[in-house]
Amino acid sequence: MYKKLSIRDMIYSALFAALTAILSYITIPLPFTPIPITAQSLAVMIAGCVLTPIQAGLSMIIFLFMGCIGIPVFSAGRAGIGIVVGKSGGYLIGYFAGAVIISLLTRRKKSLMNMFLACVLGGIVVVHFMGTAWLGFITKIGIKNAFIVGSLPFLPGDIIKSIAAVFISARLNKVVKRH
Repeated sequence: MYKKLSIRDMIYSALFAALTAILSYITIPLPFTPIPITAQSLAVMIAGCVLTPIQAGLSMIIFLFMGCIGIPVFSAGRAGIGIVVGKSGGYLIGYFAGAVIISLLTRRKKSLMNMFLACVLGGIVVVHFMGTAWLGFITKIGIKNAFIVGSLPFLPGDIIKSIAAVFISARLNKVVKRH
C-alpha cells in the first residue's frame, strides 16, 4: 500500500525535524559518560504522540539526514556522519524507531496514560536499548557498563520528559484536530 505524502505530511515532518534540531542545543554534558543530557528526546516523544507513524518517521529521517550532511543539529551543535557512527549514534538511530513506535501505540487512543506508556516504551526503552547496545559495541565496554554510563543516569530525566511530552502533546493534539 503506497500512500503519497501530502503537503501536510511534509510540513509536519519538517517542523518536528526542526524542533528536534533546536532542542539539541539544550545540552548538559556529564563528566562520567560520553552521552550528554539533551532535550532531543522530548521532541522525539512529542513527535510520536502528535504525528502519524509516517510523519514521525520522516521527521526523524530528515533530522538524521540534516546532521549527516553537516548541518549542526546533533547535541551541542555537532554534525557529520561520524556522530551517527560514533558513541551516541545508537541513540540517534533510536529516535527514528522510538518516534514511530510511539506513534503506532498512540494512533487509536490518545489518553494521557496511553501516551505516557507509549513514551516510556518507544522514547525510553527502545531509544535506550538501541543507544546502549551501540555504545557498548563501539566502546567495547560491554552492555552492562554501557547501560550504567549510557542509560541509567538518564532514566529519571527521561521519565520527566515523558510526562512533559504527554501534556504538551495533549494540547497540540487538540489544536491539530481543529485544522
